[in-house]
Amino acid sequence: MSKPDKLVVGNWKMNGRRDMAVALSSAVAGQLPSGMEAAVCVPFPFLGLVGEAVAASALALGAQDVSDQEEGAFTGEVSAGMLSEFGCRFVIVGHSERRARQAETSELVAEKAARARAAGLTPIVCVGETRDERESGQTLSVIEAQLAPVLALGGEAVGSMVIAYEPVWAIGTGLSASVEQAVEVHQAIRAAVAGLIGDRAGDVRILYGGSVKPETAAELFSAPDIDGGLIGGASLKAEDFLAICQAAV
Repeated sequence: MSKPDKLVVGNWKMNGRRDMAVALSSAVAGQLPSGMEAAVCVPFPFLGLVGEAVAASALALGAQDVSDQEEGAFTGEVSAGMLSEFGCRFVIVGHSERRARQAETSELVAEKAARARAAGLTPIVCVGETRDERESGQTLSVIEAQLAPVLALGGEAVGSMVIAYEPVWAIGTGLSASVEQAVEVHQAIRAAVAGLIGDRAGDVRILYGGSVKPETAAELFSAPDIDGGLIGGASLKAEDFLAICQAAV
């Protein structure tokens, strides 16, 4: 079985305004290279606008979070069903910024991933260590603990997810893990998934995120077990994001 195309996902975070959202997504959608997959995960208010802008293109739509609840009295939450109705294909769960600022646990992240799958969405499950955890030699044990509740969802669930390794110390800092550091973690994640689903682990795309730039993308994406990227700041400039997409071909 051939390996899936590499995947590059832009995470706009809480950036942009209406005109920018349409212009940026349209520019990316109109110039996307073939031979790879790409998506943009945009703020909730822009889902309709961006969905219309990319509808006739190969650029997929995604959201940045989802509720662990199906519906009900959960003020401020957005359900997986709502995202599906807006044409989302992907949704990010467990980003380190939410783990830190909203105190999201790995158990909650797994519940969100399960809820997303039930609505036909592909969850992008984020894991990553802080600088202190890396410097104290805890990187792999931290990743293992973050993945454990997700793996507990079972092989069918995990086999249809995307996993993103984003070292917290590299997000928005301009720093990036070395290729060797990234590969070590990606291979550990692949091994953990293989322990659950065997050879099918090769079909699970594991992305690297953390200050990926056009000039570093090609080396990262050509390394073993790195299947693309989750891109923050560089996804806010069409030229940079497209260059990163080109590196994934």
